[in-house]
Amino acid sequence: MKIINNKKQAFQELKRISTRTNSENNNKINVIVEEILKEVKNYGDIAVEKFTKKFDGFNPNPMQVSSKELKDAWDETDSNLKRSLELAHRRIKKFHEKEIPSSFTIEGKHGDKVQRIWRPVRKAGIYIPGGRAAYPSTVLMNAIPAKVAGVKKILMVSPGNKEGKINKTVLAAAHLSGVNQVFRIGGAQAVGALAFGTNKISKVDVITGPGNIYVTTAKKLIYGSTGIDSLAGPSEILIIADETAQSSHIASDLLAQAEHDPLASSILLTTSKKQANEVLEELYKKIDDHPRKEICMQSIKNWGLIVICENYKSCIELSNNFAPEHLEILALDSKKILEGIENAGAIFLGKWTPEAVGDYLAGPNHTLPTSGNSRFSGSLGVETFMKNTSIIEFNEESLKVNSLDIINLAKSEGLHSHANSVQIRFED
Repeated sequence: MKIINNKKQAFQELKRISTRTNSENNNKINVIVEEILKEVKNYGDIAVEKFTKKFDGFNPNPMQVSSKELKDAWDETDSNLKRSLELAHRRIKKFHEKEIPSSFTIEGKHGDKVQRIWRPVRKAGIYIPGGRAAYPSTVLMNAIPAKVAGVKKILMVSPGNKEGKINKTVLAAAHLSGVNQVFRIGGAQAVGALAFGTNKISKVDVITGPGNIYVTTAKKLIYGSTGIDSLAGPSEILIIADETAQSSHIASDLLAQAEHDPLASSILLTTSKKQANEVLEELYKKIDDHPRKEICMQSIKNWGLIVICENYKSCIELSNNFAPEHLEILALDSKKILEGIENAGAIFLGKWTPEAVGDYLAGPNHTLPTSGNSRFSGSLGVETFMKNTSIIEFNEESLKVNSLDIINLAKSEGLHSHANSVQIRFED
């Protein structure tokens, strides 16, 4: 992990990290994913089974997890874990219920009426990473907002392990969240099945959830025919700390991102050279006996960074430029620093709010924009599973009062029939 104290160099390093998945290999991945999607579109379940055998090493037959298996997974879950899942479910649901957008009506003085109404999509597909990893929290974070939005049918896809089994806690979370159907498939072929529909899997209106580069590429390629939440990249955290923050806390929080993925990024911005060195020392101590040591080492070595800043203004400037997925502010006056923050997926204030709080049960969604995308987007939420429609109703008086202005605007654009469509209504 580099320690640098040059602002210009810091901007360059942060740009390198932010664009770490924009490699020339993406062209090769595009070709592979395009072929997978083409086969799934043309051959449906046959293609899905073929690619699952090829990439995941098992035959997904039967493809769907039975409702009994979902219920059994919940019943067999340890009571302490059940309690934790239920607490997370309650908090996430309560937060997302506040996100439900309001429809509205505006009535004009001549009797015209305009409305905006919100409706849920009919079917949603949620992608939950699997195989070697298990993310029941991601089930909650995707399924709960869909349920709150009013989606009638939620389909979940998640790759099984080498035996074709999905982690039981993931299945338990699906049962708790009210997922209607679960399929033990993953990768680009699962995204294709949700986007195009097969004999066994219904075509959905929106696909959400994180995945590897093949999943993300598939979501990018099907977008337009099917809605998506975002194009998520590897996880990242940026911490702004002052001398009051404990180095051991900072090191632990940096590693909490590094253990996700060799491409995960962990960044510290500090005004203290002493703290920078202490954190680096703590990091390597903690990595030494870490169960995911190899992953952490690759992440920290390639995509980790410590920047010694001149002052908090520089910290804020660098952070806003990077636009992190997760931003922790570990400082005595964290609220003051917060005032200057413009770009971040989620912000965690103070020593008692490690990023893990947001990952599991704080309430706000943990599916967040990465790779600088928090400059223009936010977290997955209820609106991801909804769409709005405008309703416009004029009467004779309101059209007559506004007709000349409509005609003037239409003629200014050279659209004769637009103008005539208004004018003709008053010729009789």
